[in-house]
Amino acid sequence: MLISEIFHSLQGEGELIGVPSVFVRTSGCNLRCNWCDTPYASWNPEGENRSLEDILAVVARYPAKHVVLTGGEPMIAKGIHELAEELRRRGYHITIETAGTIRPDGIACDLASVSPKLSNSTPDDRLPSAWKERHEATRFQPDVLRAWIDRGAYQLKFVVSSPADLDEIQRLIAALERQVPRDKILLMPEARTPERLREQAGWLSEQCKAGGFRYAHRLHLELYGNRRGT
Repeated sequence: MLISEIFHSLQGEGELIGVPSVFVRTSGCNLRCNWCDTPYASWNPEGENRSLEDILAVVARYPAKHVVLTGGEPMIAKGIHELAEELRRRGYHITIETAGTIRPDGIACDLASVSPKLSNSTPDDRLPSAWKERHEATRFQPDVLRAWIDRGAYQLKFVVSSPADLDEIQRLIAALERQVPRDKILLMPEARTPERLREQAGWLSEQCKAGGFRYAHRLHLELYGNRRGT
């Protein structure tokens, strides 16, 4: 499995914010988000091919009992089902951070942290137009998202760049044809620096209060800045 990094940190996003966790970041993604904060696992995938046994041995070095499978897009990684199953067998709580474009198909998972991509994610001219078209055709898959919602514990996490994104979020939620509780919908500021995070947090937190959504901070960015391994 191509692994970008494995590290021990605090979960910085979502309902488990602050929980000590081991992050296993796979390399490779089927999207090219314009604001991606891990381009080394998506735009320019890099990493090391590691065996299942090697990954598990690194995870076991740390005291945390929560493991986060992230990317890139972990659901396209070869061997991800086997890794998740073995982590479950060893008693770990498993969060999978996914864009929700690949069906879960029985994967071992205690919390699906699903981040459907809005139009603000569409790549700019740094890539050939074919990638833009591929991204647009892939980023929102209602049937796949319904499968993630129906399988068990989940949160829907939207990266918000501007107030205009809020109407789009409402439309996407309606298209899911599911009764999604507002406390399962997390709005997270688009930011790659602590300064940008604080700038976005003010108005977005007010919108969350008005609309009944959960505000999702980015604790790791506040604590460590935009650094790998955090």
